[in-house]
Amino acid sequence: MAGTAELVARALDGRAVACAESCTAGRICEVLATVTGASDWFRGGVVAYQEPVKRALLDVEAASVLSEQAAAEMATGVAELLEADVSVATTGVAGDEPIDGVDPGTVFIATCVGGSVRVAMHRFDGDPVAVCESASDCALTSLLAHLRSEGGRPRIPGSRV
Repeated sequence: MAGTAELVARALDGRAVACAESCTAGRICEVLATVTGASDWFRGGVVAYQEPVKRALLDVEAASVLSEQAAAEMATGVAELLEADVSVATTGVAGDEPIDGVDPGTVFIATCVGGSVRVAMHRFDGDPVAVCESASDCALTSLLAHLRSEGGRPRIPGSRV
């Protein structure tokens, strides 16, 4: 993951990034924060593990906080909250039992770059630690792909996303 985080840092091209994490519990933040020069572009993150935190801090309105819509709202919410140009968000079930009809290993990952939001559902195998690690790696890879596809797209004046 560290190599991918370094590539993300380069692809940011002067933009600031923030994270909203639920099931990954801060792993993405940890990896980004350890990249040389992170204090220049890493705004920080919110570990919104419980539903009330997602709703209160990140303005999640989705019926289920375990959904693509919730992940997208988390990504835009953290970008707004932390005044970031780019963001990544994760929500899902890393544990051993289904929650609200969502199977273990199901993780929703959203990225927001220049106002463009992408979100996808992923399924990861393994115990909770393996799911968290796989989801964190996938989130960074997804963010890098989104940054590369958006290129050096200029920011909208006055906008943080």
